Amino acid sequence: MNADARLIPLSALQHYAYCPRQCALIHNEQVWAENYLTAHGQLLHQRVDSGDPETRKGIRYERGIVVNAPLLGLTGKLDLLEKEIDTGKLTPIEYKRGRPKKSDCDSVQLCAQVLCLEEMTGQHITQGALWYWQTRKREPVAINAALRKRTFSLISAINALFADGGTPRAIYGKHCKACSLLDICNPLLSQQDPSNDYMKNLFNLNTDGLR
Repeated sequence: MNADARLIPLSALQHYAYCPRQCALIHNEQVWAENYLTAHGQLLHQRVDSGDPETRKGIRYERGIVVNAPLLGLTGKLDLLEKEIDTGKLTPIEYKRGRPKKSDCDSVQLCAQVLCLEEMTGQHITQGALWYWQTRKREPVAINAALRKRTFSLISAINALFADGGTPRAIYGKHCKACSLLDICNPLLSQQDPSNDYMKNLFNLNTDGLR
């Protein structure tokens, strides 16, 4: 990792996989907006993170674990980490307020958690899990080669996004309706707004004139 690069929050993986523009608005422009969905999600995570460590049936449960992977440039917090007492096997559990999604945005965030744990412990982890509030069901996730490749590609894309400091143009879709930044992003308007291209072209013309 470049020593000058920003550490990527684990949540940014989920944000970017969901929508690169959302990721830029949150992490480059520091924009955030609450709605019922995000408020409920934060309440759920607070309940999970505030639980005390415990051991049941040979498994140690640790909550709100802070992780860092400086070589990969990742940082964040795990909702729940299970550790088998006998073997030391680690399994991260990520809690989500909704239901399983068609996209892989939750899975790549979980994979990034695994990558942090692997860098910190040296242990190879092959599985994690997602727990969804609406279904009240735990969904196992295989941390396989394809998911790892996808996650590494997103890490590279987010590093480029952070280095650029800009915000991609909106691409309106069904996912926009559930986004808390819908009113701020205004995707139907911004995807048609030619001002960004105008400013970039104007800047390029001015720069060319100085050469």
